[in-house]
Amino acid sequence: MVVVFDDEMKLFSLSLSLRKALGEKDGPCCLCDVPMRPVRSQSAMEYLMTYGWAILIIAVVLGALFGLGFFNAASLAPKVSAGACQVQRPQGPETTAYINLEGVCNNELPQYVASFNSLSYSSIRTGQTGLPTGASPRSVFAWVYFTGNMTQAPGSNPNSDYAVVFSYGNPITDQMSQLGIFSDLVYFDGFANNVYASNTVKVLAGGWHFIGYTYSYNSLSVILYMDNQAEPGRLGTPLNTNLLYANLGYYEGYSFPWYYQGEMANVQVYNASLSANVVTALYQEGIGGSPLDLQNLVAWWPLNGNANDYSGNLNNGVAANVVFTSSWTSGYSAP
Repeated sequence: MVVVFDDEMKLFSLSLSLRKALGEKDGPCCLCDVPMRPVRSQSAMEYLMTYGWAILIIAVVLGALFGLGFFNAASLAPKVSAGACQVQRPQGPETTAYINLEGVCNNELPQYVASFNSLSYSSIRTGQTGLPTGASPRSVFAWVYFTGNMTQAPGSNPNSDYAVVFSYGNPITDQMSQLGIFSDLVYFDGFANNVYASNTVKVLAGGWHFIGYTYSYNSLSVILYMDNQAEPGRLGTPLNTNLLYANLGYYEGYSFPWYYQGEMANVQVYNASLSANVVTALYQEGIGGSPLDLQNLVAWWPLNGNANDYSGNLNNGVAANVVFTSSWTSGYSAP
């Protein structure tokens, strides 16, 4: 069955009338199909004119959602709540006998991360149980989303480009151990003569990165890490860390304090210099990864909705002006 629209029927009738007026005989009508092509083209143009704006609006909305990370695989992946995985120490803090992981410990993404604002004096004061002191070996790692904007709060050093991730020790006597970002480079600082090291691999702002360091007393070696890249450095003198304060996102300087600007997650501290293979495995676990060397783990702050320590050493933190946000997946790609 052929359906002919009114306009096409009128053209068809007009064509037959012209043929009769010209005395043409009945037969195939070569004019019948000719007028229908421009009519169809006109219909297509009218369709585009009618629905073009709707198509444009949909394209703009999809582009905005893509830019916000809505279609990022991390935003659609399942996420775990605070404390879903934690270390159990049956014989109490600082013991390692029968130590184990319990809960959902399959590297699921966190529901929340900690957001720090240097202008709001954001910081987390943590416990210090088991933190490496003196010149003992140590390793500190964290996932960070650095904004690149280090506008310091009033009363802090206005010219500081130091973004502090984790700092502990005694700032009064310069006996510290600190991980952070200087301008856009990962650094380690021991706050004494010749105990500073920085890498040359830039921490690009606007994306999540795995950063940290390992320190070995025997070789005075500090190895700085950024994602899957490692750069060795050598200190001039051994560390001599003396405990007084421990903070995430904050250096409690006696003259000018330093802060951090951006987001942070999954901070792990060990009292050993982790091997390159273990560090690589930590990175490959992703932002929701569990600690690997439980025998040497001393602190673990996932920052998944709170500042609690899930290493079993009770180094729970007290957050000040820190926001735990669930809108963190933009800029994150699993290793």
